[in-house]
Amino acid sequence: MRALWFRIVLALAIALGMGLASAQAADRLPIKVVVVTTFEIGADTGDFAGEFQPWVEGWPLTHEIAIPGVRHVARYSDDGVLAIVSDMRGRTRESVAALILSDQFDLSKAYWIVSGIAGVDPKAASVGSAAWARYVVDADPIYEVDERDMPADWPYGLYSNDAERPNVKGKAEGSSAMVWTLDRGLVDWAYGLTRDVKLPDSPGLRAMRAPYAGDPEGQRPPFVLRGDALGTVRFWHGARRTQWAEDWVKLWTDGAGTFTMTDCEDQGILDVLDAHAASGKIDRRRVLVLRTGSNYSRAPLGQTSLPHVFHEDGLKASFDSAFRVGGVVVRELTAHWDRYASEIPTAASSPQSGRSR
Repeated sequence: MRALWFRIVLALAIALGMGLASAQAADRLPIKVVVVTTFEIGADTGDFAGEFQPWVEGWPLTHEIAIPGVRHVARYSDDGVLAIVSDMRGRTRESVAALILSDQFDLSKAYWIVSGIAGVDPKAASVGSAAWARYVVDADPIYEVDERDMPADWPYGLYSNDAERPNVKGKAEGSSAMVWTLDRGLVDWAYGLTRDVKLPDSPGLRAMRAPYAGDPEGQRPPFVLRGDALGTVRFWHGARRTQWAEDWVKLWTDGAGTFTMTDCEDQGILDVLDAHAASGKIDRRRVLVLRTGSNYSRAPLGQTSLPHVFHEDGLKASFDSAFRVGGVVVRELTAHWDRYASEIPTAASSPQSGRSR
């Protein structure tokens, strides 16, 4: 008899647990797109905008929600768009992990767009331009030698863990995957959808571009391109470091990637998303990284003096470009969610796929 009662109690407990889990799942807010920004300047609305404000005001994101572990209040819309301020550098990992582990949202089908500003290599693009990354490369696990002490034939004092000189691929086991490849079909789709987006130019931007006579791409008015991101929590600037970044991206992508944008967070975001992908809480294939140039990564060729790295015109243009370009993709995803919920788009499914490139 006791065995029978035990089975009855166990069955009731299992049924109660399943019912509670189902109720919790039903209470989770279904999210179609997560927008990850890294900082805001001042208030979320009504003042000089940072990365977050253009999404809050432009979408608009009318509802606030506090997420435990995320310091800045998040915002969401009735059509399933959630945006967070992850904070910068190391804090980004904490915030993205907290979001994924929260029971407030169903993120299982969500697309992710990392929407932030960056330093841009003038060899690749101009300030105000927007680049969809195909690769994100980590530059945090690294050896560094004071360049006053390095061998005379070294180009710089930065080199891979477990290597003995620059431009040799080492190891980062236990530290990082080092390179993350984004879904090529999705990246090409996003680029095809946005490549003709008109990005505003200004006298201030033209003045910033003018000294870069040796960099044709860096002198172009702002444009949309495909270009890869290097992430490191260190802020760096200069010709030698830009050469290192170009070489580092080539090294870790086996020559397939092109350094375009430098930022402090993408490596952390991709690392956390990878760590949680197997749980089914998120779909790692649905990740896009959009970085917009707020400043050049080096001075014009032949100039050795450090310029003012940030200019207000460059900041304003980069904040604006991120929403102008990223918003096109988010509106397409939400407007046709009946398709994109189950089918990840590719370049062939782009409304502009038949147009010449």
